[in-house]
Order: sequence, then structure tokens, then C-alpha cells
Amino acid sequence: MGGYNRPIKGELTVDRFVIPYRVYENHGPHIVCLNGVQQSMAMWSSFLARFASNYRILVFDFPNQGKGLVLSGSAKISLDEQTGIVHEVMKAARVNKEATLCAASWGGVVAIVFAIKYPDAVRRLILASLGTRPNKNMVQTIQRAFEIDGANRNQMAETLINSFGHDLSPSVKRKISRQFLTMSREQLNAFYEHGLFVMSTKTITDLVNLRDIRIKTTLIIGEKDTIIDLEDVRFLALQIPNAEIKVVKNVGHFLHLEREEVLDIYEDILSTTDISANR
Repeated sequence: MGGYNRPIKGELTVDRFVIPYRVYENHGPHIVCLNGVQQSMAMWSSFLARFASNYRILVFDFPNQGKGLVLSGSAKISLDEQTGIVHEVMKAARVNKEATLCAASWGGVVAIVFAIKYPDAVRRLILASLGTRPNKNMVQTIQRAFEIDGANRNQMAETLINSFGHDLSPSVKRKISRQFLTMSREQLNAFYEHGLFVMSTKTITDLVNLRDIRIKTTLIIGEKDTIIDLEDVRFLALQIPNAEIKVVKNVGHFLHLEREEVLDIYEDILSTTDISANR
């Protein structure tokens, strides 16, 4: 781990959205990071501290994340819109076609759709905490969150933390609680919209043909993840032509946010030069 340059900050208007982004300049290989739902680019701070001195890294916020904005229309953002945002931000940041796409949770769904829609845009996927479908606990958690009055943001945050974030540090838990307390009405609506979408979608295979993914893919799953089933991740890996699984002991859904040692696994993956796949 070493020092790294301050990021170049930018803001991009993509159709009906404003997307803030940061590029950590470096002459090393390119990495693009995709956030999970209701997370912001801040979730990658420890990742940046570890890798920004050796890699050129792009982070950004989707609409209704951080300072990402919806200028007009519905708070609901389609998968096509999300993949279009990734494509436009990557162009603005001059990301090359040898890049690795690192994604967490729902960001992994966006990454998969992106890799199929733009097959020559990146060379590798690293997808953390991703399965093919919501498990029983995820559905029950979403339902419990929906039953809470929108004014009771603390209870909403506690419901999510107790379900799949109990191994987070106290400081990260406080950040999640503050995030819900400061969430705008538009962001709260987006949270509800996403929950409904997750419950209405049976599997990722309803959305895309996973056989169309032609780049090296690594799936990382915490053995204590309560909302992603390991057997489902194994099934997902079987559907992708060039996929492998890394199971991380003693961590749950949030992986490197729970234990920074998880970044050792990312380092092993990123240092692998053989990322040939079926193109």
C-alpha cells in the first residue's frame, strides 16, 4: 500500500441524470468500480487506499446515490439506463478496453448486463456478493423494510444491518444509519422501487443469457452472507463460460467493508495476467 494522487473530479450529464465521478490517475491497468444499491463511491475508500497507487481507478455514483441526481422523470432507473451510464462515464474517463470491472451486490447485475451489451469494453469482471436470485432472507428483509414508516429512518437502517450487516464495524454501521437519516424523498422512493424490482425478478437469467458473457469472471462470496446462498453462486458460476468462485471465510455480504484482508483476494485476482476468455 502506498500513497496516491488526489482524484480528478468530474460531473457528467447522461440523458436525464447527473453523474459525479472521480478518476484516480495512474499509468497502471484500469479498474472501474460499480456500487451496490444505496451505496456511494465512498464504499471503495479502503479499496482505493490499497490499489490506487498501482492502478488507474474510476469510481462514480449512480442517480440517487451520493450526489448522483435524477433531473427529470421517474426515480426508477432501468437496467438499460444504468448500463448506458456506465458506458458514458467510462468514455468520459477514457477507460481503456483492457479494464477490469469490479462490482458489489446489485452492481454485479449491472456489470453482467454491461459485459453482454458492450462485449469489447472490458477484459475482466470481479463480482462480489452476487447470486442469481433473491433468497428467502433477502425477500423477508425487503418486506420488513417496506412495513416501516418512511419517517422512521433509524429503524429502516437497523432492519438492514441486523439482516445482513451485523459483522460491520460500529463506524460503518453509523455511516449506514446516517445515510438513511439524510436520504432524500427521491432516494427513499428509489430504494422502494429497487426492492419491488428485486422481488419481481425471479433470476438474473430472466434478464440476460449468462452464456453470452465472454470475459474472465470471478465471483467472490462471503461464507456468512445471509442474503446470497453459496449454492446459488455456484450455479451462477456454472452458467458463465469462464467463471471461478472465491469463498471468503468469516465475512458476510459486505466483504472488504467487514475485513480489509479481503482485499488480499482482489490483489491475487488483479495480479493474474492470464485473463483470456472466449471472445
